[in-house]
Amino acid sequence: MNIITIILGAFCIGYGIYTAIMRKKSPEKFGKLEAMKKKFGDKIGNTIHIIFYTFIPLLGGVAFLISGFLGINIF
Repeated sequence: MNIITIILGAFCIGYGIYTAIMRKKSPEKFGKLEAMKKKFGDKIGNTIHIIFYTFIPLLGGVAFLISGFLGINIF
């Protein structure tokens, strides 16, 4: 078990959950979300933001947690 990798995984999952919740509660706090909506339109801009700021951190966090529990060192 690698504790640093597990902590990194937990942080990534927490960040992904935070962005998912905050996007619904107060999307105005995300300056990049508004910029993406202006550049690509509401639907595509929101989709890009969800992928890069919610799904990728969640998937990465799960991968880091699994790696950490298996004893694989990321750092």
